[in-house]
Amino acid sequence: MPVVDTGHRWEKRSIRAGGELILASASPRRRTLLAALGLAFQCVPAKIDESPASGERPEDLVRRLSLAKAQAVARSYPGATVIGADTIVVLDDAVLGKPATPERAMAMLQALRGRAHEVLTAVSVCRGREEPLQRLNRSRIWMRTYTDEEIAAYVASRDPLDKAGAYAIQHPGFRPVERWEGCYASIVGLPLADVAELLQRLGWRIPTSVAQACHGVTGVPCCQE
Repeated sequence: MPVVDTGHRWEKRSIRAGGELILASASPRRRTLLAALGLAFQCVPAKIDESPASGERPEDLVRRLSLAKAQAVARSYPGATVIGADTIVVLDDAVLGKPATPERAMAMLQALRGRAHEVLTAVSVCRGREEPLQRLNRSRIWMRTYTDEEIAAYVASRDPLDKAGAYAIQHPGFRPVERWEGCYASIVGLPLADVAELLQRLGWRIPTSVAQACHGVTGVPCCQE
């Protein structure tokens, strides 16, 4: 039986009759966001090559990776509904991925400081031989003018090393973002409105409203309100 994250512990729940729901991710942030919709699911991380192709546009990259994640897991779970998601940070048309080293994280945060950039999150949903469904969510972020000392302290926490663009908008200590336009949940890693819409198109019932789920996890007003 799959498990759903309730915030502090894992508990077993029954799944939707006729199929199971899988999140193709190991991200605790995506897991928490999806759980807020009240759905039972299991997490199966996708192992794919996330390298960009030569000349690939950011929009095409994030769409391709989200679909590749969903399809990679769906091949091992026939009949399951599989959600794949990918998030990238784009500054001056350049993709900032997850920094491989603390030095690279420092450089990314210095480049982003005091400037605006975009966060793109693509969501893909696959089930069996049905046509995959996909959405691309685009948000705009303005970073505050944090100091090199603040960057160094944040990098020392190692939190940036598994984050696209080397930061988390929700980090309680660093708080790098001055303001944003778009979907906060998408910036964190999973646009709940897009996920809910795609699942509903496949016949899934969403127990919790998107606005309630989003606000319950993020603590900020939902873009759907």
